[in-house]
Amino acid sequence: MTEGHFTMAEQHPQWFTSSYSDNGGNCVEVAVNLAASRDTVPVRDSKVLDGPVVDVRTAAFSAFVAGVRAGTFDAV
Repeated sequence: MTEGHFTMAEQHPQWFTSSYSDNGGNCVEVAVNLAASRDTVPVRDSKVLDGPVVDVRTAAFSAFVAGVRAGTFDAV
């Protein structure tokens, strides 16, 4: 490996919660920085940082976000 180049194994998730997540800690965190290189969006519970991570395919995550924005899940 040459200096300044990183492999996919060296990429680390950059976790964040939505700016709308001001509900007392019942949030999930996502790491969209890995979507392009791994075709997944890791998702985890914001209260359990060392807990399990669910890898969601990028297309499925995008469809979910589009559904949320469109109000598809408002009645759920």
